[in-house]
This record gives sequence, C-alpha cells and structure tokens, in this order.
Amino acid sequence: MSTTSRRYAALAGVTAAAVAIGIAEPVAVLTGPRSAPLVAVGGVVVDAVPESLKQFAIDIFGTADKIALLVITGLLLGGFAALFGVLAVRRLALGLAGIAAFGAIGVAAALTRPGADAADALPSLVGAGLGALVLWLFIEGPFELDPWPWSPPTPIAPVSPAGPSAREGLPVPVTPAAPVPVTPAQPPVEPSVERSDGPAAEPAVVAGSSGPSSDVDPESRRRFLTGSGVLLGTALVGGLGGRWLAGRRGVSAARDAIRLPAPVAPAPAVPAGADLSLAQVAPYVSSNFGFYRIDTALVVPQVDPDTWRLRIHGRVGTERTYSYADLLARPLVERYVTLACVSNEVGGDLIGNARWLGVPLRELLDEVEPDADADQVVGRSVDGWTCGTPTAALRDGRDALLAVGMNGEPLPVEHGFPVRMVVPGLYGYVSACKWVTELELTRFADFDAYWVPRGWSAQGPIKTQSRIDTPRRRNRLTTGPVTVAGVAWAQHRGIRQVEVRVDGGEWQQAELAPTVSVDTWVQWSWRWDATPGEHRLQVRATDATGETQTERTQSVAPDGATGWHSVTVTVR
Repeated sequence: MSTTSRRYAALAGVTAAAVAIGIAEPVAVLTGPRSAPLVAVGGVVVDAVPESLKQFAIDIFGTADKIALLVITGLLLGGFAALFGVLAVRRLALGLAGIAAFGAIGVAAALTRPGADAADALPSLVGAGLGALVLWLFIEGPFELDPWPWSPPTPIAPVSPAGPSAREGLPVPVTPAAPVPVTPAQPPVEPSVERSDGPAAEPAVVAGSSGPSSDVDPESRRRFLTGSGVLLGTALVGGLGGRWLAGRRGVSAARDAIRLPAPVAPAPAVPAGADLSLAQVAPYVSSNFGFYRIDTALVVPQVDPDTWRLRIHGRVGTERTYSYADLLARPLVERYVTLACVSNEVGGDLIGNARWLGVPLRELLDEVEPDADADQVVGRSVDGWTCGTPTAALRDGRDALLAVGMNGEPLPVEHGFPVRMVVPGLYGYVSACKWVTELELTRFADFDAYWVPRGWSAQGPIKTQSRIDTPRRRNRLTTGPVTVAGVAWAQHRGIRQVEVRVDGGEWQQAELAPTVSVDTWVQWSWRWDATPGEHRLQVRATDATGETQTERTQSVAPDGATGWHSVTVTVR
C-alpha cells in the first residue's frame, strides 16, 4: 500500500473512532456520565494500573492527572483506530472487528463500574455501531476513494493473444518471425510475436507493483475529505454538546439554592498574624477553587441533595438513614481543619486548610450504637470508592465532621457535594470520603478499603512535615537579609517548633505564626543573612508531642513520605 493510501485509510479509521466516541457522549447524558466509553475505560485503568504508575502521574501532572489520563487514552485509541482503518482497506471485516472489540471493551468497562446497570452499555453500543457505519462509508460506501490507490501483489501475467480464437478458448498458433539480417550499421532487432487479429494485449502486471494506477480521482478525493470533515465536525459537536448537556443536568443549580444554617459552634477567629502574607507562601486559608483535589473520579459525581441519603449500618445496634435535610436540621459546628493527601511528596502542595461546617460524626455513631469490636468505619462514596477510618478516631473528641459546608458556602461539587467526611490527623485516603452515601461499621480484619489491596497501609496518621515556600529552588538572591518562610503541619498534635539550617550547619529556630488550633498548619519564618554563593536550605519541624520530623527519606507509599525539605539557591 502506498503512503498516500495509508494516510487516507488512517483518516477513515480515526474518523470512525471519533464519531463513536463523540456520539456516545450525548447518549451518556441519558445513562449517566460514567457510562461514556472514555470515562468508563479510564475508570478501569485507574483501578487497575500499578500504584507506581499512578504516583508517577500525580508527580508529573498533579491535580490535572485525570485530564492527562483521558487525553492519553484518546491518543492511544486514535492510534489503534488508524491501524484499523489501514486494515479495513485490505479487508473490511478486519476494521469492523477492531471497532467491535473496542465497543465490547467499553461495554465491559461500563457494566463493571459500581452501581452500573444494563443501560450503561448503551453509549458504547451506539458508538460502536455508528463507528462501524462510518468505516463502511469510507471503505465501500459513498465516501470510498475511486479507486483506493493500492492493489495486492499480482502474479506475472503470461503474454497471450487477444484475438477471437483466444476469447473462445481455442489454441492460437504462434509463428516466429524470420530473423532480420544484421549489418554493422544497424542495431539488432528484437524478435516479434505474430498474433491473431484483435485488440492489442494489455501489458503484464509485475508482482508487487502498486496496481494499475497510484492516482486518486480528484472528485473521489474531494468527496472523501469532505465526508471526513463533516463527520469529524459532527463528532466534535456531539462530544462537546454531550458534556454541556451533562453539566446542565448537574446539581450546580440545586447547590446554589441551598442556604446553610448558622453553626451553633462557630470556628474560632483566625488570629492576627496567622497569615504572613508573603509572596510565594501559601495562604493560611486555602480558597475553594485553589484547594487541591486528588481522587479516583474521572467525572465529578452529580448528587441531588433532595434524593441523597446516608445509611449507617453494619456492626451496630440500630441501623439508621439520614437525609440532607436531616443533617441541616441538626446543630452544626464549624472548624478549621487542614487536609493532606498521602501522595504528597516532601515539599509538595497536595495540602490545604479550610473552614468546614458539619455534623460531628461522633454524635451520629453514638446514635447507631456500634459494637465493641467494630474498629473500622468504612465510608462509601456514591461511585463505589471506599476508605476505612479507625472508629476510635471518630469518637475520641477530635473535630471529625460529616461536612456540608466549606469556607462559608455549600461544598463545591468537586469537593464532595452534598456531603463528605473531614477527619483531622488522618490522610485523606483513610478518612476524607467525598460524595459519601454510606458508613459501615466493620473490622479491619474483615474488610480492606480501596487503597489497602493496592499496597497502602490500612491506617494513615499524618506525619509531621514542613516545607520551604520562599525562596524557591534555584531562586537568585542578593547578599543581605533574606526571609525564609513556609508552612509546617502535624494535624491533631500541633507544631511546637520549626528549625532551619544552611549548608548543613547548626539548626536555627524559626518564628511560628499564631494558628487557630492543632488541627491546622502553621506558617513560619526565619531571617537569614545571605552570603554570596550557592547554598542549600533545609527545614524540619517538631510536633507538640516532642517528636521531630525524621531525616530518613521515604516515598509516599505505603503511608506517607518522610524526609527534610530542602531548596538550593544562588546568592550574588
């Protein structure tokens, strides 16, 4: 097949795949956004890929890891679709089989997601059917190139007469011509073959040639390219339109209509000076928009607060179910709590501090009367994700909340609306269940939550950590006074001391800013008289129990990173 032919065939395959995916999106509006083929397959990938690969994606893409996954999945699909287009030119059944295989993968992925039903297979089925139709349109239908500029290898055709006798299948005598005398002044004359009357014979086709013609009819090419352009545009409109419709069917309007009641126990006021207001230093209170987001949901669940229910069951004396209105009718408390992700590397930014409004989980658990041996509370999200929280951590007096508000407004949809868990002192993977719909009292010996079989610890208390926010790595500074500053945290224990050192020298005590409580991070600063040259700054913190942050370097798995954060700067 010629290069030109391959390009046209690849375009046909990519167009077919684009139509399949694009049209599946508006269908998924009816069945739920998680049933869209890209999202369903992406969800399976998230669940199945090795943890090292997930952490690599988080390290590279940060909170954009989900977008990166969908883009990479789409590019891989495009590559395979191009291959199927090339195969379809040689044999249409091969291309159709490829599309059918991808459709089957989409169906299987959609049906295996938590809470799926038979209708979730519809987007992949409709998409695969239309993709197959588009491929046929380009290979054998009205958009087919005339002709496709290729042909399979053809055996050498024997020279045969084309007269009437040959057409009737009768033997034709071949009489060699008399030799032509050759003189020194004349070149040799090739012998000729005497044929019977009839049209001239076609030239033989040599094996492996590109066929009778490598040129594509201009009108055919125009029809092909016009068809592909129209169909690709249709796919784009379908995909974007489907996403837009899904958003319109979301819960943003319902969220905007909610008016949260005032807390019976408001959060303590942020003391003056808690935020140093230094450039590059993270603000003491993180904005809702800037708050980090790490979870396994490729599409944000849209949960209607009117139909939302929380079921508390398992090893309890009395099973209970609460509605959203039930929670808002209860006495609500408000607290500042800093949350951190276990995937946060030393010096990383997967941490944030916010003002949360909610119902104390301790009160709800008291109402269901947990069994004495129920040492784990499994939070289950609407999308099936689970986390296992020690029951003791929810009943020991800390401000563990079933939160409905964040920084004075209803929870943002991407941060768990309408209800999520907030537990000080524990990494999010064991406590911060978003879009929570179920709490099951059980035992660690009986059930492993989502991340535990994937190599993470069953319990994840937050480690004492500190970070240098300013100056940043490789900053160029001038000789003289330089403010070194950052944040430190040890939620539910608090920070007693932060120390900084330069080039491995003596540790110098930094000044701690005031803070609301032991459940939030604290900002710190230290004045450094910088001298010319390249310098390495290091920081360490000591929590309120007297435990100093370890120098030992450990990766995030299985229960959080350790080590001292350092930056290298140049002073001139």
